[in-house]
Amino acid sequence: MSAHEVQNPVAPVRPGAMMLELVMLPVTDIEEAKAFYRDRVGFTVDVDVTPVEGVRIVQLTPPGSYCSVTMASGLADGGAAPGSVRGLHLVVADIDAARAALVARGVEVDPVVDRGGGVLYAGFSDPDGNTWTLQHMPWRG
Repeated sequence: MSAHEVQNPVAPVRPGAMMLELVMLPVTDIEEAKAFYRDRVGFTVDVDVTPVEGVRIVQLTPPGSYCSVTMASGLADGGAAPGSVRGLHLVVADIDAARAALVARGVEVDPVVDRGGGVLYAGFSDPDGNTWTLQHMPWRG
């Protein structure tokens, strides 16, 4: 692992905890989405399996996150349309650097804005239109 890579942590599950660790992300083309999240956004591919014929599951995790996204084909997905997920947040320590890194890898990212209270935001979308927001809260250091 290089000095710039962030390892994905594994959190202990404590009594009373309800940890969100997986979000289903509806996409049209799993291969295109996997490439976007891996190569442009910098997520780690944790799983890419075909457990049975006609079923594919791909799971990716943002750097340093406890929560992953999963894309699947050949499974009942609850009817969510590709591109229907809105406002997933990626909390970052330096929003300008995070935005610049994404832009350098070809992601179209909105300008950074302060919507009040000193919290900074910059949004982007995946190829299907699922939306993401970089969020920086300075007091979290």
